[in-house]
Amino acid sequence: QVQLVESGGGLVQPGGSLRLSCAGSGIDFRYFVIYWHRQAPGKSRDWVATITAGGVTNYVDSVKGRFTISRDNAKNTVYLQMNSLKPEDTAVYYCRTGNNWGQGTQVTVSS
Repeated sequence: QVQLVESGGGLVQPGGSLRLSCAGSGIDFRYFVIYWHRQAPGKSRDWVATITAGGVTNYVDSVKGRFTISRDNAKNTVYLQMNSLKPEDTAVYYCRTGNNWGQGTQVTVSS
């Protein structure tokens, strides 16, 4: 059974940084594309970033230059480094591979 567990969320001031982790079990991450999505209150769940099995990355325009997705295949973990955070980044962040989703981790950017 595939399980994804996100961690690393929290409350941070504007301009701050957080690093989210997505740990997988029941699946060998190295062979799969991993996605990060986010859902703000009252809004749809939107795609944020992707990393392919080969390490190619892609980002939604609103986070380019601020967020970095990376993977550690030895730890079966994907990360989302988030810098220069803005209040509009406030959301629950989810990782996904295929149809498998994690439970999400809350990120709140507020002074």
